[in-house]
Amino acid sequence: MTFNYDIIVVGAGHAGCEAAVAAANLGSRTLLITMDMNKIAQMSCNPAVGGIAKGQIVREIDALGGQTGIVSDKTAIQFRMLNRSKGPAMWSPRVQSDRMKFIGAWRDIIENTPNLDMWQDMVTGLICKGSTISGVKTGMGVEFFSKAVILTNGTFLNGLIHIGKVQIGGGRVSEPASYGMTEQLRDMGFTTDRMKTGTPVRIDARTVDFSLLEEQKGDVDFHKFSYLPDVQRTLKQKSCWIAYTSEDVHEALREGLNDSPLYNGQIQSIGPRYCPSIETKIVTFSDKTSHQLFLEPEGETTHEYYLNGFSSSLPLQTQLNALQRIPAFRNVHIFRPGYAIEYDFFDPRQLHPTLETKPVKNLFFAGQINGTTGYEEAAGQGLIAGINAHINCQGGNPFILRRDEAYIGVLIDDLITKGVDEPYRMFTSRAEYRILLRQDNADERLTKKAYELGLAPRERLELLNRKEEKVAQIIDFTHHLSIKADRINPFLEHIGTAPLKHGVKLHDLLTRPHIDLSLMAQEITPLKELLETIDERKEEITESADIQIKYNGYIKRERMMADKITRLEDIRIKDKFNYNQIQSLSTEARQKLTKINPETIAQASRIPGVSPNDISVLLVLLGR
Repeated sequence: MTFNYDIIVVGAGHAGCEAAVAAANLGSRTLLITMDMNKIAQMSCNPAVGGIAKGQIVREIDALGGQTGIVSDKTAIQFRMLNRSKGPAMWSPRVQSDRMKFIGAWRDIIENTPNLDMWQDMVTGLICKGSTISGVKTGMGVEFFSKAVILTNGTFLNGLIHIGKVQIGGGRVSEPASYGMTEQLRDMGFTTDRMKTGTPVRIDARTVDFSLLEEQKGDVDFHKFSYLPDVQRTLKQKSCWIAYTSEDVHEALREGLNDSPLYNGQIQSIGPRYCPSIETKIVTFSDKTSHQLFLEPEGETTHEYYLNGFSSSLPLQTQLNALQRIPAFRNVHIFRPGYAIEYDFFDPRQLHPTLETKPVKNLFFAGQINGTTGYEEAAGQGLIAGINAHINCQGGNPFILRRDEAYIGVLIDDLITKGVDEPYRMFTSRAEYRILLRQDNADERLTKKAYELGLAPRERLELLNRKEEKVAQIIDFTHHLSIKADRINPFLEHIGTAPLKHGVKLHDLLTRPHIDLSLMAQEITPLKELLETIDERKEEITESADIQIKYNGYIKRERMMADKITRLEDIRIKDKFNYNQIQSLSTEARQKLTKINPETIAQASRIPGVSPNDISVLLVLLGR
């Protein structure tokens, strides 16, 4: 049998879900194909969303009209804003989610999105006409034809699970791997390689002595992922717990190193440097006598807990022996051991900024197939792939986010320009414009773009407009309200800050550390009255105004820097040069520029091996 759609999305992980819902919401008739409809958006590793830089991506997804932030808030069993001791450019929201409710919430969205169908089956091959995709074939012998295909295969392409010497073919434990796709794509000219990731042991909380663990509670305040006021946390909030390894634990782990796939040659692929397994930690950091572990709940009511920091592919008995040497886990029962998994990925330098592949038209890659790791990075890519697949089908200009507009823009530009030599994870340090790309202002950066696309409804635009009006009103008020020194000094001394020597505007006083609008409203009646007029998202709006007042100088300076680079982003060079014939370029630059064929001068300048002198040569040839 054959069926026809505008867009087919293969894989229902975080990338696939965002891609499918975005394409369907934009108006394309979309099909989401998954091997198991009961594991949509499965949290294969830890049951958490967000964290350093990743939380910024989730807020950007929400600002663009995506779903990850909404699902995360509705299924959260703990929320924390990380890095609050640092400046707001570093603040990163993170939630623990109820794993099963997370899946249920995503399935509810997918089943109730117009233009979106699901099909449970395994995709075994692609259908192409020349160098243009035209559909997919499945294990049931069904052919689905479409104008575009988005592959979001996660860890399933030739997936191989390792637990000590035991090897099991699979994309996740108890789920089959996908075979044949890699080989077909390689035959079509794609470059592929292998990567490795891992996951920790799952623990039965009934066998844990929590009195021997350090409790880590969540935040109780207004912060969340979604900008929609009616999206709130409603589940019972739960604590995480902190434990530590010891030399005794390390000794038990060392006893199994000879059977470790990482050290006996069984695993040859690239693993994540920033999230090492416990056996890698005791080898690489052999001088450390202890490592921190986090025991995290998997759900609101389940007894299943995830031991963050104890990712491992050691034999089952070794993992259990080591765990039982941690006092709180002396009598521990586990639901399953940790394991490593190897899988195929494709060099992301084979992609356009839209995530469409260069060798095959209308074929898009998103998620771990591009060498990334993490739900958030995958979801961000899926959203962009879904938008651009729709544009390819229905017409319009490509949707590309710049590095100064979004962490998602940084992510995709890094992938397509630099490629990957390990599983890619987003860090704030990867972004040049961290002060511009704060988690609090993702709506200000992106919601208008999403509304113009047709992805964000008018409700979101009106919410943004009301927020911006109130923030501007507050900031204008602080510029005009004069503060007399003798009137305010007793309060300043009471809160432990230096008194004024002369009168100032309230705006100048608010630039001091540890002073904010809410604090000053306790003493300044006109400010209190102004803030009381905010009847919607008062805390969010007040915080936004605080940040803009305190960091205005830094924000302006970074905006000027970004604008200078943006001018280079506007100089398009794709297909304008035969780089091999430009002898004034370095040999490495000729090779790299030919391989990547950058879209703009700015992208060319970010390619490793392309020097400032090489960029100058290109600008001269362009007559600049």
